[in-house]
Amino acid sequence: MPPYKTGLLKRKISENTNKTEDNSSNSSCDDHNLITGDLDKEEDSSDSDNEDGVVPSDTELDGVVFDSGDSLLSDDAANESLEESSDVSDSEEDEASDGSNEESDSDKSESNTEGTNANTAKSKLKPDNEDSGAESGSGSALRPPRSPRSSRHNTNKKPFKKKEFKQTKTVADKNANSSVDALEQKIKEVQVNIQPVQEKDEYESGDTSDEEGRVNTAGEVPRWWYAEYDHVGYDADGRRIARPPHADRIDDFLRKCEDPDFWRTVRDPSTGQEIILSKKDLELISRIREGRVPNAEHDEYQPWVEWFSGEVLQTPLRAFPEHKRSFLPSRDEQRHVARLVHALRMGWAKTRRQLADERRRNKELKFYDLWGSGAQEEQPRALQRHIPAPRRPPPSHAESYNPPPEYLLDDKEMKEWNSLEETPWRRKYTFLPTQHSCLRAVPAYPRFLRERFLRCLDLYLAPRAIKMRLTIRPEELVPQLPAPRDLQPFPTDEVLQFRGHTGLVRSADFDPAGQYVVSGGDDATVRIWEAGTGRCLRTIELGEPVRLVEWTPVGGLTLVGAAAGRRLLLLNPGGHVGAHRAAHRTDLLLAEPPPAHDVRMDERTAGCVQWETVDAAQWARGVRVAIAHFKPVQHFSWHARGDYVVVTLEEGASRGVVVHQLSRRRSQLPFRRNAGRLQCAAFHPHRPLLFVVTQRAVRVYDLVKQELVRKLLAGAQWLSALALHPAGDNLLLASYDRKCIWFDLELSSRPYQTLRLHAGAVRSVAFHRRYPLFASAGDDRHVVVCHGCVYNDLLQNPLLVPLKQLRAPPPRDQLSVLQVRWHPAQPWLLAACADGTLRLYA
Repeated sequence: MPPYKTGLLKRKISENTNKTEDNSSNSSCDDHNLITGDLDKEEDSSDSDNEDGVVPSDTELDGVVFDSGDSLLSDDAANESLEESSDVSDSEEDEASDGSNEESDSDKSESNTEGTNANTAKSKLKPDNEDSGAESGSGSALRPPRSPRSSRHNTNKKPFKKKEFKQTKTVADKNANSSVDALEQKIKEVQVNIQPVQEKDEYESGDTSDEEGRVNTAGEVPRWWYAEYDHVGYDADGRRIARPPHADRIDDFLRKCEDPDFWRTVRDPSTGQEIILSKKDLELISRIREGRVPNAEHDEYQPWVEWFSGEVLQTPLRAFPEHKRSFLPSRDEQRHVARLVHALRMGWAKTRRQLADERRRNKELKFYDLWGSGAQEEQPRALQRHIPAPRRPPPSHAESYNPPPEYLLDDKEMKEWNSLEETPWRRKYTFLPTQHSCLRAVPAYPRFLRERFLRCLDLYLAPRAIKMRLTIRPEELVPQLPAPRDLQPFPTDEVLQFRGHTGLVRSADFDPAGQYVVSGGDDATVRIWEAGTGRCLRTIELGEPVRLVEWTPVGGLTLVGAAAGRRLLLLNPGGHVGAHRAAHRTDLLLAEPPPAHDVRMDERTAGCVQWETVDAAQWARGVRVAIAHFKPVQHFSWHARGDYVVVTLEEGASRGVVVHQLSRRRSQLPFRRNAGRLQCAAFHPHRPLLFVVTQRAVRVYDLVKQELVRKLLAGAQWLSALALHPAGDNLLLASYDRKCIWFDLELSSRPYQTLRLHAGAVRSVAFHRRYPLFASAGDDRHVVVCHGCVYNDLLQNPLLVPLKQLRAPPPRDQLSVLQVRWHPAQPWLLAACADGTLRLYA
């Protein structure tokens, strides 16, 4: 037989059950806890007596067995529970092939006897909701609940016996009672310590305390947590408290009709037990609902006990005399009286007569001059701010006692005056202008009272409003900007001049390392300078005025782009200028042309662009690549990787923007329509975007999607130059109408701020790569350096602060500075001037 399981519902076996079955069940229980016998060796697949849909009778709902040895039942109940452990499943019953019909009849009679005895018992215990499969694997699992209705229809189901027990019984019938007596003697020698636990009625002893003797120790938790379980909590030892059988509404209705105590029966939510309120409990509830004292024996009006006598005794209660301070005036009372006197003198506190006079004055009607400027105390709070009365219009010349002759009425006007006697409001004047010799001859004015009345009526009906006047100081309109000394470093003075050009110096630029400077001008030369000393290292003759020069942004190459007339020339300054290895690498890269299939261009592009072959003479001068266009080159700009160059042509119309690729030596025209009068074009520092500047707007194109992304409206008459911030989210435009326009691309398509820092046309703007600095220069005699800080926080706007005005050279042919460039690592500024010099500011 399997070990004794915890929480299984056990049938109560009547006293007339076969003693052999009792001895077998007790032996199995002892084997699990104390000994290891033969019955424990054979495996049992199931300990449940509810297998294959067999539902036990109502008698099985009367007991719950736990695994603890502490029992709340008596010894007799424990023995009955041990007797019930002999039941087995249906599968074991099928295996008992040696069973007889007499044994089946005996089982049926035992089942009927169990149902009869269980119905008479009044136990309030309930099984747990663990399934039979869990019971076979764990000794602490509980049996699933059985409703009384389902159990009521299965009262005649026969109990099942262990296979081993049936075999023992068959042998006993054949071999007499010798083996049975030996087994009974062995069971008596073993002491069983496990006893079933009984859930006794918590209210049986009459104890009403909430804390003492509490059975359910689940705590103050919501009861709906246990709604899906067949137990309502745990006792002090951690064992589950089974939920009592739940009655449906039909059973409640039947109880209500049959049970006379149904109206005073309540259910304990912690244990689920039903409690019948006694007469004393009903009286207590009734007194509480009526608002009376719960205890009826308590007397609210018991006689007062006079603990102290009211008679004055001759002998004092204290045996020591009074202190000296008890005969002196109280200092606290003296201070309180002094405060009251001071309040009366200051008018803070008032006497009763003063309060009565004040109430009488408040009841009297008061009239105020709405337009008067009386004392502030006499006016209410709403009229403490004086509002002057509207002024009367000044008298005209016709109202004078001696008006000029032109204001007097002639015969025609007098005739019209007399004709309007019935409608006087249509007359020109409300009075008749009359001339008197002196002021003493002026008679009394007959309409004086009428005019006074109309004046009072105007004052009464005139709107009384306070017009707020803005008092803004000029310094409040200026934004609070940091001091320039806190924004250092930035260039403050001119430190070096580069002299050598004989004409205008139109362009200049630093190499990526900042060691050399390249410049070009109208003298048709490109000069290489040393940035630290101003010494000219090389001069390259191009034969045409140089409009723009720019060093490639790639640090490993020594390549300079120069726009001379219609040609874009790529120059190599040579090995003695910079690193000779970089110069040699550049020559190797540009010496061999790419394959012919990579150079193919369409007819439209081939008609306006031609890649020329460089001869030996040009190669000796430093020219490595020459690109000829059908119009003069106005502007060009390198891509950040140095492989692409975008060129802007003068009067090129739809073919005014050309993109060249150096590695394949081919060109392409990105636009098919004329976007306007082109000024310049530039690539985005990080993203595949192309900025095309026209006369009044900036168009941004996506090179991957090949579409227009946005259009920036500058609000200027003629744009001249473009500079992109190294981060790529801001750009700066220069215009010939003396404006520097800052755009925040993440903010709007409109200008973020327009700076008017110059007195002439602005021709060049530039951003520093490392420092938050930008500079602008033009036709006036100043180069302006500004602080432009762009924050990583997108919610914070850029900070623009003008820092310094640097002195530029005097104008020549109304031109002063044509281009400005920043040093790549130092806060140095280079300016290409119209007087043929380059000026370095630091």
